[in-house]
Amino acid sequence: MRTVGRVLAVWVVASATLAVLAAVLPDFRLEAPGGDSPTQVAVTAGIGAGAFGVLSALVWPLLVRALLLVPALVLGALVFFLNGSLLLVALSLTPHGRSEVTPATAVVIAAVMSAASSATSTGLAVRDDAAYGRRLARLAGRRRRHADDPPLPTTPGTVFLQLDGVGHDVLRDALAATPPAMPTVASWLGRTHRLVGWRTDWSSQTGASQLGILHGTNHDVPAFRWYEKETGQVMVCNRPSSAAELERRAVRRTGCGGLLADGGASRGNLFTGGAAQSALVMSVAARRAKFTRSRSGYFAYFSDPANAVRTAWSFAAEVGREVAESTASRLRRDRPRIKRGGLYPLLRAFATVVERDVAVAAVVGDMLAGRAAVYADLVAYDEVAHHSGPRSRDARKVLARLDRSVRLIADSSRYAPRPYRIVLLSDHGQSAGETFEGAYGTGLRDLVRAGCGLAAHGNGGGRRTARRGGGAEARTAARTALRRPERGRRAEEAECEGPPSDPVVLASGNLGLVAFPDIAGRATLEELQRRCPDLLPTLTGHPGVGFVLVRSAARGPVVLGRDGAHDLATGRVTGTDPLAAFGPGAAAAVLRADAFPHTADLMVNSACDQAAGTVHAFEEQAGSHGGLGGPQTHPFLLHPVELPLPEGPLVGAEALHHVFHGWLTSAPAPAPAPGAATCRPPRPVGDRMIDAGGAGTG
Repeated sequence: MRTVGRVLAVWVVASATLAVLAAVLPDFRLEAPGGDSPTQVAVTAGIGAGAFGVLSALVWPLLVRALLLVPALVLGALVFFLNGSLLLVALSLTPHGRSEVTPATAVVIAAVMSAASSATSTGLAVRDDAAYGRRLARLAGRRRRHADDPPLPTTPGTVFLQLDGVGHDVLRDALAATPPAMPTVASWLGRTHRLVGWRTDWSSQTGASQLGILHGTNHDVPAFRWYEKETGQVMVCNRPSSAAELERRAVRRTGCGGLLADGGASRGNLFTGGAAQSALVMSVAARRAKFTRSRSGYFAYFSDPANAVRTAWSFAAEVGREVAESTASRLRRDRPRIKRGGLYPLLRAFATVVERDVAVAAVVGDMLAGRAAVYADLVAYDEVAHHSGPRSRDARKVLARLDRSVRLIADSSRYAPRPYRIVLLSDHGQSAGETFEGAYGTGLRDLVRAGCGLAAHGNGGGRRTARRGGGAEARTAARTALRRPERGRRAEEAECEGPPSDPVVLASGNLGLVAFPDIAGRATLEELQRRCPDLLPTLTGHPGVGFVLVRSAARGPVVLGRDGAHDLATGRVTGTDPLAAFGPGAAAAVLRADAFPHTADLMVNSACDQAAGTVHAFEEQAGSHGGLGGPQTHPFLLHPVELPLPEGPLVGAEALHHVFHGWLTSAPAPAPAPGAATCRPPRPVGDRMIDAGGAGTG
């Protein structure tokens, strides 16, 4: 009876909405030309609303199937027009030609009716847990069960939710505020979950961290983008072809598929983790298999017209919110502040609404299907913090909306066929600060060219450099949804055009990479001193540069600063240690990256204000990550208290893979026999699990 009552309530609301719109819109009527009584108008509205609801339930899934080849974002825009077409058909079924509406008005009416019906249905379902459970159970049944399927295990599954870019201190402060910015997560802390910090590798960005977490190794990922001399190509972690190659390299190195290889699902990530079920995953963006193509999650989500309309409305609201917030930021004269115009409002809405909604729906579906492990990346905070700053009021509002997503997933777990443990984590934090160019009036590219005795880029320099704003993750994800995942590749390759003697300068947050294509292999300190005697003094003497890593033929890896040097092979420090401002784990992190085959000839890390934790991004970002300095290297892990952690701090993404593997298998990752092709755990505690430099217990 409750189900019937809910259907009737939704029908009444839709009918009333239709009648009200007929009264206020000049291009829409629900009565005969000579006029009708209120009762006749109500009956006509009821017939029209009922016909629209039936057509939406029956025809909409067929339309979505017919439009599977349409890019996902285009499908999201078409939802309004398709709904309007269904409404025109529905109104044509009302008796005696009482209904009349223009096509443009039909689009508006259909959107308003869908939103009203969805809100009513959701509100009633929330108040009726039994009905909500039955609805989710029906969804799970459609997704999962077949007569010959084996019974699902009763052991707990695990959901890993990655809150991209949320630093340990940002989360701790958000939970401790009054009232807390994330009330759901705050209610877990100290009761069911424990908050700890961990330290990233030198490359503090999603590509390195997520590859290490999901595949057990991030060897040879020196930055977000880097130049490979043997091929002349720029690798970019979130480019589909690069992500696929990085995943292949990781699998070759470890000898196993990844963290999710045993019945897992990967949602919204750069890499699959070996999962058979992958959607919105960059490394499989070009594939066409049913369960691995990157856009399949969009179609699964938009097949429900209520989802499509709700997300479309939220998308429009987020665009308006960004315009209002950026205007307020300019009026307040916030610093640091970067440009937020052009396509950015649309990209922000895509990251904070579309990607979030689709990923959350996919995770709920995975739990209802009883999958053993799910790993999903929610990128909303990272996208906003790049442009507004990691502690801005804009970013804090995003945390509140992420908390609602976490609550929805936690509530949905009650209806899953097996219990679930929810683990929250981040892949890195973010550090605020003026951009390098904004603070000093020149970019890293021109500083390098000046040190080489070359003309500045604006004065005819041939080779270009990567100087990108924030939004790289959202921009690439949006291109993938539009079926153009490699659109940015030509621009990346153009960075390497010019005379072969010119340096390639790339940026990854506050980490810069300088490569000389005409020098085979890794250029040495001695060779660079002969070739460009002013380059290293120009870089190390600049107040915005913290240190430069270079390989010496005589001394091995050397870190150079303004007033001293640190020989990493021996630990010998001459003058002032250039790594002192970056914490006790900095030397080990830099030494590890020096051994990567594709570490650049010069690795340039910006200066860091120890007291404020600010850095200077070499890209156009108000909040940045990618190198050392400040909160960017201190992400968080919020885990159920019954899941054990090893003694000592967690350092490096590979260490997290080792811990998570143990949680999923109830045993530590096995140590491989010599020459065996098995998953290899991280190196011993004494080598990698060093002092976390303050990322301790929250």
